[in-house]
Amino acid sequence: MASSIQDIYITGLRNAHALEAQADQLLSRQVERIENYPAMRQRLQQHIEETRRQSQRLEQILQAHGTSESTLKDLATGFMGNMAALAHAPMQDEVLKNSFANYAFEHFEIASYRALIEMAQQAGDQQGIQLLQESLKEEIAMAEWAGQNLPDVVQTYIRLETQGKKSGI
Repeated sequence: MASSIQDIYITGLRNAHALEAQADQLLSRQVERIENYPAMRQRLQQHIEETRRQSQRLEQILQAHGTSESTLKDLATGFMGNMAALAHAPMQDEVLKNSFANYAFEHFEIASYRALIEMAQQAGDQQGIQLLQESLKEEIAMAEWAGQNLPDVVQTYIRLETQGKKSGI
């Protein structure tokens, strides 16, 4: 039995909502631990708020299609986000690993939103396209910030580490 465009789109929206739940948990755990990287802490806090708005946009689109997010997927991916954040915590270079992971994760989200926009076009969901494009712009901005900020994170890490100070986070 073949899936309809609508079914594919709804599944994509639910997956994206679960991905945002994972991002929220991942970033929230990181922000709790950041001490020596104030610019990173501030930008991650801002992106947590953006992430929550992105989840709300996805919920709005799903509701417009007479359905809702998948609580099970949200719980599972939120749990994975917590575990991923905790996996880096005991490592001396936690801040570097988190920076690399965040950069990669943002690009994964960019790809997801671009795919959703294509699905929305195929499904004829003009309102959804506008909401998804808003989220895509935020993800692109965050990915650009993460890439541009990486040299500063590395330099701060090296400075703190070579001075014998707490450098990981």
